[in-house]
Amino acid sequence: MNNEIIVIGGGLAGCEATYQIAKRGTKVKLYEMKPDRFSPAHTNKNLAEIVCSNSFKSNLHTNACGLLKEELRKSDSLLIKIADETSVPAGQALAVDREEFAKKVTEKLEQMENVTIERTEVGEGLISLKELAKDSIVIIATGPLTSDNLSKEILEITGQEDMHFYDAAAPIILKDSIDMNIAFYGNRYEQERPKDMDVEEWKNSAKDVDKSYINLPMNKEEYENFYNELVNAQVVELHQFEKREIFEGCMPVEVMAKRGIDTLRYGPLKPMGFTDPRTGYRPYALVQLRQDNKEASIYNIVGFQTNLKFGEQKRVFSLIPGLKNAEFVKYGVMHRNTFINSPELLDNTYNLKNNKNIYFAGQITGVEGYVESISSGLVAGINASLQYRKEEKKTFPKETVIGALADYIQTPNKNFQPMNANFGILPPLEEKIRDKQQRYEKMAQRALKNI
Repeated sequence: MNNEIIVIGGGLAGCEATYQIAKRGTKVKLYEMKPDRFSPAHTNKNLAEIVCSNSFKSNLHTNACGLLKEELRKSDSLLIKIADETSVPAGQALAVDREEFAKKVTEKLEQMENVTIERTEVGEGLISLKELAKDSIVIIATGPLTSDNLSKEILEITGQEDMHFYDAAAPIILKDSIDMNIAFYGNRYEQERPKDMDVEEWKNSAKDVDKSYINLPMNKEEYENFYNELVNAQVVELHQFEKREIFEGCMPVEVMAKRGIDTLRYGPLKPMGFTDPRTGYRPYALVQLRQDNKEASIYNIVGFQTNLKFGEQKRVFSLIPGLKNAEFVKYGVMHRNTFINSPELLDNTYNLKNNKNIYFAGQITGVEGYVESISSGLVAGINASLQYRKEEKKTFPKETVIGALADYIQTPNKNFQPMNANFGILPPLEEKIRDKQQRYEKMAQRALKNI
């Protein structure tokens, strides 16, 4: 075994992993391709460059990302510490001076005794990932814009046919926020009332239905109101490097709707095979929600991949009957993204199951967001260091956001999509608390006690 651990990628996750390794007395070599080569989204030669926003979101413990930051503070995260040091006024949120943040992270790592920074690209035809992993523990933290050369090697190592290069994900909703007086469980055709069966008899017989799907029926007026708001809603402008042909299979729901008022009713909102328990008859249109985690605490809106702005998603999708008070734990997105099929490939330390010398960290694992990436880098860095020293690896409790994210990415899920910090992925409390803020406060207390 080589006398140093290798980290590939000098973004948020890679820098956090590098720090966690180095501070434990292990030598680490960090490969970063800038300034030799820049991705389409990067312009700054410093490490830990922040691209889209300067906000690390809320600091409140009743916000999942705020709780995650506090867990990271307690775990001695370098990047959260520097984010606090370079913060700018932003109310209850943590926002940073981007330039100063990246500069301070770079300076800190450059000054650390155990850190060597190599400004060069890794990948097929260059420095080989496979060769590095033969004699060294390697952490791959190259983010959503992983180079083609490295992507080819990752596919070879993981045995996957492809990675996801375009993220078309539907919004995800907290199950407890769905109005079940309107919504009903059941899969297409299995839930439908037979034509020769009396309505009351059918209702009594339809109790043991498949609960992996929740259905939201719409009448004609509700559908037309929703349709008009959807086609006129504001959309996000894509970056130039994200613009590409959108195939029929992942067309934004608002683009599909603009083809005609009935297009959705014959597509993702097709009511065929369902019966509205309130009427005993087929609804005019129907929105389906699919279970998104094993605890059945969160559900995604089937077929609702979208480019609508987040505020518009909240406004328009809340018009769907049953979602008036819906809590969105993740909004729909359609953007350039590279991530592996983590549930098949990784354990809850972000370690590759079929090659214990390789870890992944950051958005390439399917965690979504700045703070979430830092969290994965911290876990991967700690465990790579422990493995190097032949010590027992560390897993974080699922009651913490750090641990819940790590558990989410390793839990089997045939519809796996990137996930951000949210209370829906944490285990529920033993006691039932109706008030959302009180419930989240209790979950936060539990997490900080277990960190």
